[in-house]
Amino acid sequence: MATDPDAEVDVELFSIVRVYKSGRFERLTGDDVVPAGVDPDTGVASKDVVIDPNAGISARLFLPDVSCLPHAKLPVLVYYHGGGFCIESPFSSRYTSFLNSLVAKAKAIAVSVCYRLAPEHPLPTAYHDSLAALRWVASHADGGEESWLAEHGDLGRLFVSGDSAGANIAHHVARLAGISGLGTGARIKGAALIHPYFWGEEPVGSETRDRETREKAERLWRLVCPGTTGMDDTLINPLAEGAPGLKGLACERVLVEVAGDDLLRERGRAYYDGLKASGWGGEAEMVETEGEGHVFHLDNPASDKALAFMDRLVAFLNRD
Repeated sequence: MATDPDAEVDVELFSIVRVYKSGRFERLTGDDVVPAGVDPDTGVASKDVVIDPNAGISARLFLPDVSCLPHAKLPVLVYYHGGGFCIESPFSSRYTSFLNSLVAKAKAIAVSVCYRLAPEHPLPTAYHDSLAALRWVASHADGGEESWLAEHGDLGRLFVSGDSAGANIAHHVARLAGISGLGTGARIKGAALIHPYFWGEEPVGSETRDRETREKAERLWRLVCPGTTGMDDTLINPLAEGAPGLKGLACERVLVEVAGDDLLRERGRAYYDGLKASGWGGEAEMVETEGEGHVFHLDNPASDKALAFMDRLVAFLNRD
């Protein structure tokens, strides 16, 4: 009896997605949705907005309790969620909870971007969506349609950040902003790259040499970016030969966070070293959290190390 290729599993990739012999794709996590509103624990308000109805780009905005800061202008953080470019959204419980906490502590506005996911919308779609969302935020430098940004946001203190795939996106939008600008008086003050999803054909440092793991990493990349040139595509390896270089990043400060037990740790270290050696004129910092894995701060946000990470991110956003 013939096996149904639509039911036969070809490969499961990092407990994120399952691919069947037929090519059918199944998300294994990251599809829960919680409503926007006022968080009772932090007092942070959130709401969902449509940025571009034709492209399907939206975001969840977060505003701290401004009752005691009625005339204050607050830093603005544009955040890109992780999930290998193929799972998760700003509307999930883990990202809503994380940004409620961050916004409350940093007294900042956050715009958590809902970019279109692969494989239905293969890369570079996510980069285009994410840059469009950043430009929409920046358009509020002199007012604009979104009252939270126009009334409370200081677009002179604009930050980009993300974890995993979102950190990859944050890098690329900062790079692209350095080429084409944001078209307004807004400027990117800093970029915080949390456990960035970079990779390459050849291992760097103590990165795994395990063939199966590296093959799965390549399968995932080719799934989300079918037009790729390979694992040294500059979208996944910003240090590859022929990459645009890091000197033109359009921000003053960069924070790179890596985790000691993370498969991607060595790539974050290499990015930091490459940035320092690039001739870029800003200030770079790297912090490694030993004994923790990928996005540990989302998996166990109440742990001492996750709270220390949160304090560093708050300080990064609030530093002059």
